[in-house]
Amino acid sequence: MLDLIEQTNITKAEAEEELTGMQNEIIDLANGIKSAKIPVIITIDGWGAAGKGSQIAKLIKYMDPRFYNVEPIRIPNAPEKRKPWMHRYWTKLPKQGEFLILDGSWFSDTVKSYMHGSITKDQYKARIDDINVMERQLHDDGYLIIKLFLHITQEEQKKRLKKLAADEYTSWRVDEQDFINNKNYDKIFKRYEKTLELTNTDAAPWHIIAANDRISAQLEIMRTVTEALKGACDAKEKGVPYFIPAEYPPIKSVPTKYPLIKTKKLASVDMDKSLTDEEYRRKLKKYQNRLFELQNMCYQRKIPVIVAYEGWDAGGKGGNIKRVASALDPRGYEVKPIAAPEPSELARHYLWRFWTRLENDGHFTIFDRTWYGRVMVEPIEGFTPKKRADMAYDEMNEFEYQLTEWGAVVIKFWINIDKDEQYRRFKERENTPSKQWKITDEDWRNREKWDQYEKAVDRMIKLTSTEFAPWTVIEGNDKKYARIKALKTICDRLEKRLGEEL
Repeated sequence: MLDLIEQTNITKAEAEEELTGMQNEIIDLANGIKSAKIPVIITIDGWGAAGKGSQIAKLIKYMDPRFYNVEPIRIPNAPEKRKPWMHRYWTKLPKQGEFLILDGSWFSDTVKSYMHGSITKDQYKARIDDINVMERQLHDDGYLIIKLFLHITQEEQKKRLKKLAADEYTSWRVDEQDFINNKNYDKIFKRYEKTLELTNTDAAPWHIIAANDRISAQLEIMRTVTEALKGACDAKEKGVPYFIPAEYPPIKSVPTKYPLIKTKKLASVDMDKSLTDEEYRRKLKKYQNRLFELQNMCYQRKIPVIVAYEGWDAGGKGGNIKRVASALDPRGYEVKPIAAPEPSELARHYLWRFWTRLENDGHFTIFDRTWYGRVMVEPIEGFTPKKRADMAYDEMNEFEYQLTEWGAVVIKFWINIDKDEQYRRFKERENTPSKQWKITDEDWRNREKWDQYEKAVDRMIKLTSTEFAPWTVIEGNDKKYARIKALKTICDRLEKRLGEEL
C-alpha cells in the first residue's frame, strides 16, 4: 500500500480555492451527522513529524467544537496498563451524532509496542484480530470509521525532525528515538505496510495520504472526510449500511468463531437439588474462607476475575451475590448492578457500558445482569431488531475472549428456578411489606412471556458457552444449594487458573 503512494504537489492557490468551497460543505455535513445520529471516529496515524497535529487543527477548524473531541494517543499510563489494552479506546467512544478524532490510534499503539519490544509477535497478531473485531463491531452498530495514514518519505521526515529540533519552541517534541526511527525507516516501513494491509477491512478501510506537501495533504484529508460523511448521511437516509469506498483491496472482516461446549436446555435441568441447614452452614464457611484465600492469590498475580450473573426474576441473584461478596476483601471487588441503559449509554455501542465498568487487574468485577440482555430482553421487548440482536452472539463471545486475553477468569451463572417457584416468590414479595419494592408490574408481564424467555435463554447458553467462558446453570429452587454451588464453582475455576500459573 505505502509503496504505491506518489507524493503530489498542488499550487497553494489551487488548493485554497477548493478548500474554501469545502468549508461550508463540511459544516453542513457535520450538522447532518448530528441530525442523523451517526457516531464518527476519525483516526489520524502516520510517520513521526508527518504533520498529524497540524492537520487535525485544520480539520476541526470547520467543525462545531461542542460536538467533537480530540484525543492524543500516547504510551499507556499505569492505570491504563491495568485494564485490557483496548479499554482506553472503548471508553472514548463518541455518542451518536458526535465526532471522536484520534491523534494516533490502536494502529500506532500496536505497531510501536511491537517495534519497541513491549509485545511479542503472538501478542501483535492477537492485537490485529482485536482491532478488526472492534472496528467491525462498531461499523455494524452504525459507527462511521475514517482511518487516515499520513505518509512522508525518509528524506522529508529527516528534514522536519531537524527543523523541529532546532526551534526552541518545538525541540521538546523531538528526542533521540525519533532520529533512530528515521535511520530505521525501511524496517519501520515494512511493519507499517504489513499492519496497514492486515487492518484494511470492509468495515474500516485505510486512506493513505501523501503528506510531503502539507497543503496537498490537507486537501486530500478534507476530500476523504467530506466524501465519507456525505456517503454515511445518504446511506442513513435510505436506511442501508454504509461502507466507505476502499482505495486498496480490503481483507474480509469475518466474525471470529470460537469452540462451543455442548449444553442442555433449561427444561432438562434436574431442579430437585437442596441442602439441609447444617450442610449449608458448613459448606458456606468452607467455600467463603477458601474464596478469600484465592482472592488474595489472584491479587498478587494480577489476575482479574469477572463474575456475571443472569437468571429469572426472583431467582435469588441478589442473595447469591451477597454470599460471594461477603467472602471478599471489600477493597478488591465491585458489584455492578445493570439496569435499563441511560440515554448516554443508549447513544453508544451496547458493550460500552460494560467496558467502562471493568475493575483493575487483580480485582473482581461482579455483574448483576450483563451484556446478555442484548439477546434476551431487548429483542423480546422490541428494543432491538432481531437481526441486530442475532449479531450479538459473536460480539459477546469476542468481548469475553478479549477479557481472557487480558488474563481474566470469566465466570457466568444462570440462576434457574421453575415457574411454580417463581410464582411462590412473587406472591411472597407482594405479601411482605419489606420486600414489596422488589416486585413490579413489569415482573408479572415478563412472567407471561416465560416460554419466549426460556427459548431465548436456551439459545443464548448454546451459542455463548465457550471453552474460555462457559455457562454454569445453577439449580436455584433451593437458595442455599444455589449459593453453595456458585461459591464452589468460583473456587474451582480460580484454583484451576492459579494452578496453570504455577
